[in-house]
Amino acid sequence: MKLFFASLMLLAVTVQADDSQPLWNLARANAETHAFSTLFTAHDVKNHLSTDAGIQSAIAWCKQTAVTKVYIESFRDGYTAERTALERVRDRFRTEGFKVSGCITPTSIGKKSNRWNIIACYTDAATQERTGEIFRYAASLFDEIMIDDFWFTECSCAECDAARVARKVTVGGKITKSESDSWEDYRRELMLRMSRERALGAAKKTNSRARLIIKYPQWYDTFHERGYDVERETKMFDRTWVGTETRDFEDKRWGGTVQYEAYFIMRWLGGIDEKKCGGGWYDWLGTTEKTYIEQARQTVLGGARESMLFCYGGLQGTTGPKNIEALRANVPELLEVAKQIARRGITGIAAYKPPNSHAEDEKRVFDFVGMLGLPLVPCHEFPTKAPAAFFSIHALKDEDFARKFTKFIRTGKPVLITDGLAEKLRGKVPLDAPNIRVLAVKRDPKLLLQLGESELNAIREPLLRSLKITFNAPNKVGYYAFSDGSWVIENFNDTPVITELNHVRREVPARGWIYEWKETKQ
Repeated sequence: MKLFFASLMLLAVTVQADDSQPLWNLARANAETHAFSTLFTAHDVKNHLSTDAGIQSAIAWCKQTAVTKVYIESFRDGYTAERTALERVRDRFRTEGFKVSGCITPTSIGKKSNRWNIIACYTDAATQERTGEIFRYAASLFDEIMIDDFWFTECSCAECDAARVARKVTVGGKITKSESDSWEDYRRELMLRMSRERALGAAKKTNSRARLIIKYPQWYDTFHERGYDVERETKMFDRTWVGTETRDFEDKRWGGTVQYEAYFIMRWLGGIDEKKCGGGWYDWLGTTEKTYIEQARQTVLGGARESMLFCYGGLQGTTGPKNIEALRANVPELLEVAKQIARRGITGIAAYKPPNSHAEDEKRVFDFVGMLGLPLVPCHEFPTKAPAAFFSIHALKDEDFARKFTKFIRTGKPVLITDGLAEKLRGKVPLDAPNIRVLAVKRDPKLLLQLGESELNAIREPLLRSLKITFNAPNKVGYYAFSDGSWVIENFNDTPVITELNHVRREVPARGWIYEWKETKQ
């Protein structure tokens, strides 16, 4: 086994090197494995890129930050960037050797939702038409267009309610019957039609080369409630993207999300269609340098092929400059880790979350379980062949779960289930089987962060035994296992911790990581 560390001495072999920008040279040489990108919002185009000096400053910043691709946004918050400005910026960045794509943030379009007023009421016909115009405009400028994570609706106005009760979705004069009159079913059918006709249809009719990326937000437990249908939309769109902005758990405004969520959602959505899933997207809001780098690490560990740094304008102020300074120092190592991960498959404990599943009192439980040093393998289909598994209330979305679970139990493989799921299954499956352990979530997954090391070791031991692994560590330590025996351990604590992996003690620095890669045949 050998530790691999990146080196700034690696130069591009297929592109002309720029001796004044060694980090950009390194980034371009590794871009096929993992790339860094950034977004210029529609307002950034106006405020930062309206002059030659502004454009040149942005180009220099990107090269210094290892950014090799930029997304130039044409619409956000009701504002449409001017065509001449967009063309000018697009062409300048292309001339400088950057890959360039477009972006749309569908906020403040037409009729406002009666719940979150920057979101639209897409039942409204005029709003539908305006949305099509926005996508046609972007497609006339770019061959690839990202949709920022506001492609949803939660409106419950009288017009939406009448359409829901009538169980019909009307887009462009066409009517689709829904199977039920639930809000989540109505919204999913509505957004599927909007995606097909007002986004993809409008863009591709304008530009036959147009390819659209749907960026899924961070809040995977409520996708279906707001109209996201990750299975059908993933099949429909050309590519998918993942929100990995976990920020700082303790931040008063932006906190509450643990770092492991970025890894879990990246792997879970990537599992729905690995070839389409392009990368992760994180920002500076509610972060310190340490939590910003943790977002970057979790995105890379999640198998992302690109890291989107949102956004250029925002990163110029508040915590942005220090975050970027820290990122630049970590880019070589992140690229080397990404290269190692791309060669290997993950292994571990299956974590089953069916699409459109309901969390009830166990929201984001997977994230907190991952903070306990359990190497999860997120999956959207029942993990029949997994060596061990973790199940939560989410699994009940699978109508055949009780039968599948009973069969899994009888294999003797170790199983960890939440107390909430145990309560729902009592009397339906053999919960007294010796290979089942119940995790006391107590309707509040955050409480899991209070478990002590001895309690955690007892939980981990039977699960990891099936993988022929032993791992002891305190809470808030992530463990990531690979099928060839390689591993990564990341410490999310503010102090160093001692871990023991396969009977070898190792110290992990505060807010740091260590890893070891098996040699692989090239």
